[in-house]
Amino acid sequence: MTPHLHSIRVYWEDTDAGGIVYHSNYLNFAERARTEMVRALGLSQAELADGGKGHAFAVRRAEIDFIKSARLDDLLQVETVVSALGGASMQLTQTIRRLDDGADLACLHIKLAFICLDGGRPARIPEWMKKTLRDLESERR
Repeated sequence: MTPHLHSIRVYWEDTDAGGIVYHSNYLNFAERARTEMVRALGLSQAELADGGKGHAFAVRRAEIDFIKSARLDDLLQVETVVSALGGASMQLTQTIRRLDDGADLACLHIKLAFICLDGGRPARIPEWMKKTLRDLESERR
């Protein structure tokens, strides 16, 4: 298992009036990390959507456990691991931690559906894509 790691700095726009990261921004951080993970694997979301294929990954379910708060100027790291890979879906575990002290701040369990953009119906994840995603798959199966 090789997790994907993505660093993010906390800016003013990410925080509330007290300088603490607003809860919904953890979803944004996780989304950015997933996008960068897909890019690092050589998969292009734009090509899937616009390149005549007409497919995309869509969030079907998201569960977040908020552990500690991130604050203005913190440098965060989002660790993404594929925890399960199905025919038309995959599940990810994403841990957001602060880099300076290594504290886990949030843990997200995300289920993504692979869909046809024409109508939003589920579609099978192509085998070539599954082979690439298996590089990030957890050994906990």
